[in-house]
Amino acid sequence: MADALVEAALKARLNAYAPYSRFKVGAALEDASGAIHTGCNVESPTYGLTMCAERVAVFHAVSQGVRTFRRIAVAARTERLTPPCGPCRQVLWDLCGDIEVTLVNLKGKSESVRLKELLPRPFDAKFLR
Repeated sequence: MADALVEAALKARLNAYAPYSRFKVGAALEDASGAIHTGCNVESPTYGLTMCAERVAVFHAVSQGVRTFRRIAVAARTERLTPPCGPCRQVLWDLCGDIEVTLVNLKGKSESVRLKELLPRPFDAKFLR
């Protein structure tokens, strides 16, 4: 049986707007109730205004009032599995905590890790107290 979260990330990747890099990414975020929120990367020619798939999925879920998450899947067409970039890791930590992160490519290769493994010494609200 296929993982619905991974399937949703693969499907979201098809909606990516990546005319400059041609690097399409899809993400699917599962909330505490089991609902899935998807996102894809959306590029700007300035690149600095580009939004990654992971942040699109998180911001979409938060805009719907969701605040608790279980896991995220990230899909890209690469040989090596593609982890979230630094800013996405920080946003995931800020809004999702130490969730499970599943990386997948189009050939069916996948790996799951905890966010803490990708962001071992995160900056968070504890430093602001």
